[in-house]
Amino acid sequence: MRVAVIGAGGWGTALALLLTREGHAVRLWGRDPDFCARVQQQRENTPYLPGARLPEQLLISASLGQVLEEAEVIVMAVPSHAMRTVAHEVALLLRSKPFIVSATKGIEEDSLLTMSHVLGAVVSTSPESIAVLSGPSFAAEVARAYPTAVTVAARHRTTAAAIQKVFSSPKFRVYTTTDVTGVEIGGAVKNVIALAAGVSDGLGHGHSARAALITRGLAEIQRLARHLGAEARTLSGLSGIGDLILTCTSDLSRNYRVGMRLAQGESITAICQSMTMVAEGVRTSRSVFALAQRLGVEMPIVAQVHALLYEGKSAQRSVADLLAREMKPEFPYEEN
Repeated sequence: MRVAVIGAGGWGTALALLLTREGHAVRLWGRDPDFCARVQQQRENTPYLPGARLPEQLLISASLGQVLEEAEVIVMAVPSHAMRTVAHEVALLLRSKPFIVSATKGIEEDSLLTMSHVLGAVVSTSPESIAVLSGPSFAAEVARAYPTAVTVAARHRTTAAAIQKVFSSPKFRVYTTTDVTGVEIGGAVKNVIALAAGVSDGLGHGHSARAALITRGLAEIQRLARHLGAEARTLSGLSGIGDLILTCTSDLSRNYRVGMRLAQGESITAICQSMTMVAEGVRTSRSVFALAQRLGVEMPIVAQVHALLYEGKSAQRSVADLLAREMKPEFPYEEN
């Protein structure tokens, strides 16, 4: 198929490489013409995906019109804060109704919408043509063709099955679901919990504390997702606990690394300025916190991460306040 991948960061490049290997005609878009020309010539995206050789047949271009021309599938792999702007640019150039796949994990700050809802609002296309790709997957490992399993979510099973077929390869196994909300909430909020896990490890609190954070973080994700109408079982799958475990336990995770540096006393401003790639959890912590407040959903870990990032609270105080919360049953239906 003819596939346009929008966003030439590490993840977009890895997906473009994966799809090209599977025989699709792939074009990769980046905003900076000089950057795209350099990657096109050198056949390597050195800043974002070093060491991954890009096939000659993969076109890298800053011309959105060229990349979108006759595309049957559009993969959106831009940061969440840029999704609306770039999607609007895409919408102006569309002459057909291709499948649109969100490969971005986040919640828009102003609207508090997930990425599929942003795409649905901006791109003039039918809801059944939009899908979401999520799950435990690092760009560097996908580029190296390490075995990976992810989930494609779409409100229509036929759409999910079509996108499953496009992305599937011997080393990239794709499952399907119609629970778009559960997949997107799991993918977005896990980045916030990963910040907390990095803080815990950075403070030297050990493996037991990290396991507790992952478990209670999952409870918070489930609480928010169910409130929004998601299925509980989705969060026990790849886009829920699978992605959460990966992001909270590996130094390949940008969000985890940010948490580690926060625990060591660096400011979030200095950390972000030093990073080439975006750590989605930094922005998402603000939008998830706002969404939880609006809906009245209790998310204490998210609240403490928000306080650490945006209210000047210390990492030590945040951990202490989490542990000092009122004692209660682990599961809400149990009696005291």
